[in-house]
Amino acid sequence: MQQIEQIYINGEFVTPHGDEWFDLHNPSTEQVIGRVRLGDEADTRLAIAAAKAAFPAWARTTKTERKAALTRMHQAVLAREDDLMAAIVTEYGAPSVRSRWMATYPASVIAQAIEALDAFEFEEQVGSAQVWMTPVGVAGLITPWNSDAGFICNKLATALAAGCTAVVKPSEMSAMQTQIITEALHQAGLPAGVFNIVNGRGDVVGEELTRNPDVAKISFTGSTGVGKHIVVSGAETMKRVTLELGGKSPTLLLDDADFPATIGMILQAGFMNSGQACIAGTRILVPRQRLAEFEKVAVEAIAQIKSGDPRQVDTDIGPMVSRKQWERVQGYIHQGLEEGARLLAGGPGRPEGLTRGWFVKPTLFTHANNQMRIAREEIFGPVLTILPYEDEAEAIAIANDTTYGLSAMVIGQDHQRCLAVARQIDAGRVLVNTLAHEPKAPFGGFKHSGLGREMGKWGIGAYLEPKTVMIG
Repeated sequence: MQQIEQIYINGEFVTPHGDEWFDLHNPSTEQVIGRVRLGDEADTRLAIAAAKAAFPAWARTTKTERKAALTRMHQAVLAREDDLMAAIVTEYGAPSVRSRWMATYPASVIAQAIEALDAFEFEEQVGSAQVWMTPVGVAGLITPWNSDAGFICNKLATALAAGCTAVVKPSEMSAMQTQIITEALHQAGLPAGVFNIVNGRGDVVGEELTRNPDVAKISFTGSTGVGKHIVVSGAETMKRVTLELGGKSPTLLLDDADFPATIGMILQAGFMNSGQACIAGTRILVPRQRLAEFEKVAVEAIAQIKSGDPRQVDTDIGPMVSRKQWERVQGYIHQGLEEGARLLAGGPGRPEGLTRGWFVKPTLFTHANNQMRIAREEIFGPVLTILPYEDEAEAIAIANDTTYGLSAMVIGQDHQRCLAVARQIDAGRVLVNTLAHEPKAPFGGFKHSGLGREMGKWGIGAYLEPKTVMIG
């Protein structure tokens, strides 16, 4: 059993003042596999003080100096890829293909930050004025459990590229991944206090970051409810805020879509990361006149999708991260049945042959409408809902009839028509006949899916304030 009993403040691993311990579970077996000691408000204030003390010198570093530091971070994180993958499989339960991607992403996103920094212009002549982009100060970075290591490296590399210092509050449920990343970042040899990492609860460590006047910026990825709380709590000290929150993304199939050719991509969009993804395409909009055709293709495809042990190479969907999350997903499946939706695949309980582990059957509902809870609320599990529509105008209306607006997908054979539909969908990202990701492009959501953007020059810009300088 692994015991993680230190946090990282001012360039050192230290024993926290907080004395609460949190159990770590293997979601495939439900067994306790470790414990992590959590920091408290006192630890968080020490970390903030260290970041504040380190800020003036780091803010004055040149682009070349920051790139050198980020390059050392990239190399150190890259060297721990195999260790990180083992932790992800054990602690989070992602299937092997997904785990490998999650293990490579932290290093790759640091490389992307280096590229964005290299191209970023911190000074610009605007008419008779100069505009200098200046770092906002100490950044509080709060990461989720569904891709903990990746979000730590993404947010931290971007903040450091902008010239900010940081305090990271990772998910306590991902402490093994956090430990590996922290060890790697320590090896990179950045100045003490430039980054600090405090394991702890959101209502303790996260709350202190949100309320502390010495924190200028919060970057949070997680639930919409917590995001709203951060906005309210941070307003007292005028926090700059970037929020990447929930989603209920539509996958809109136009009436000329080739169902057999695209069903793999459609289901991958919905079931990605075992359904525990904010961008998951969980609402599938299908032309009513082709509904029966799509249902047949979908049922046949889902029959080939396996939910089970993430260590097996043929597993597509791993367990939910926790008992609480498993119970939440099961509750939504029962809710869908109570609302009158018809079950096409999956359903309540564990997959056949599994008696332990927080596994969910890949589930598909049909005969649903967009007012049902399974169509409106983020389930965060492998549960998809088919919504029929009469014509293109109704399809766009259904796609936009949501409080969310993070991502969407449009599938059809007429490229120009797909683009015309994409223009009318209220989402921060619209994929047209692809699941490709472009790291140079901004990522974030409309409406309740967030505030601001991450990635590329937009991500760096979120940690900067423009200063106008007039020279006589």
